[in-house]
Amino acid sequence: MHPKRTIYVSRKRKSAAGLLSILMIVFAVLFLIAGILLSRGFFLPCFLMTGLYFLYDILSKRDYEYILENNILEIDLIRGKRFRTEAHVIDLQNLVVLAPHDHEAVAKYRKGASSGNIRKYDYTSYDDAVPYYTMIAYENKKPVKLLLDLDDAFLAQLKQDYPERVYR
Repeated sequence: MHPKRTIYVSRKRKSAAGLLSILMIVFAVLFLIAGILLSRGFFLPCFLMTGLYFLYDILSKRDYEYILENNILEIDLIRGKRFRTEAHVIDLQNLVVLAPHDHEAVAKYRKGASSGNIRKYDYTSYDDAVPYYTMIAYENKKPVKLLLDLDDAFLAQLKQDYPERVYR
């Protein structure tokens, strides 16, 4: 039995996300000032813009947590640092292959290849300095393709347990 391993991945925000947040705040303040000085009718757009800002803030911040315990990989999606959702639970006995994204072992699963229509899920940080891996596994008897940022300890444990299916 191996110890429980956890990786926390923070996704980089897109550059336009910051600009959009600032624009929402500016418009909310302008509507508030217009509501005070001109007409109370501007308060409704002010409240709506403020609500939209908080909703956008929650939905645009994504983090992921990979938990490996007892040959079960659980991937959780964390939105806005507050709301956790279980995205995947994969029994690694159903692992087909795990390899770096450009490895020949996963080449037949790339878009446009003849492997059929496999649903793809991206749980990477979008950081160019961090290499990501492609995992092909069966979840609920359906093949899924997961893109993951894995560290060396995580990979070493998986390589030890599934040497013929894990490539580094």
